[in-house]
Amino acid sequence: MSVHAGESAGPGVASQPAAVLTEERGEVLLITLNRPDSRNAVNMALAQGLADALELLDASERCAIGVLHGAGKGFCAGMDLKAFAAGERPWVDGRGFAGIVTRGPAKPLIAAIEGFAVAGGLEVALACDLIVASRGAKLGIPEVKRSLVAAGGALLRLPRRMPYHVAMELALTGEPIPAERAHALGIVNRLAPPGSALDVALELAREITPNAPLALTASKRILQEQFDWPTAEMWQRQGEIAEAVFASDDAREGAIAFAEKRPPVWRGR
Repeated sequence: MSVHAGESAGPGVASQPAAVLTEERGEVLLITLNRPDSRNAVNMALAQGLADALELLDASERCAIGVLHGAGKGFCAGMDLKAFAAGERPWVDGRGFAGIVTRGPAKPLIAAIEGFAVAGGLEVALACDLIVASRGAKLGIPEVKRSLVAAGGALLRLPRRMPYHVAMELALTGEPIPAERAHALGIVNRLAPPGSALDVALELAREITPNAPLALTASKRILQEQFDWPTAEMWQRQGEIAEAVFASDDAREGAIAFAEKRPPVWRGR
């Protein structure tokens, strides 16, 4: 089943391609940034389309994980500077720039990067939980070259995920690094042959989807929120999230299925 979200045209107006496409592939929701002629640059239509796709993912009873990729030759070139110069601000209330950087989905999300993810495009990828990139893909934050600031999350997230001085180099030079170096630094989870980032991301997603949905979302939440927890409170706060999972029907099903040597049947409750 496929679902389309994004730009639409009124009566008597030629239809415009949707800025974001979604497609269910089993338990995976494939989300496509669909402005290839603009290097998938983020305008308001794409930001709102991506926000809508994340809502769709979290509301889905079938899909346990999302995979985000870009149509055409690259992932995303960042903010649409022409639209920005014309006064457009591609921020979505509650989710921030591109409809994702300040609040992503509750369910896991994998970015599949082909070609490039630069400026706000890298920030969109950093808002995902896992990153797959093709060998030779370029990742960078060149905002300083345009008298802008990488304020969509790169300056906040990169120093937590790579050495401080490497993050500083990226921010001050504006020069990109290849996916291979990003992988060595721990920013990229898996490298893929050129043209295969989406396939490898879908393979990674299929390693995750057999796992219990409540445990997936709780584990993601704990990993994301624990940075702000005082040491004296971290066990209590983890327990507040994890206890609901331990008390769930799915936890009982997991134990029974293990004892009976059969695959578990998850209900999400």
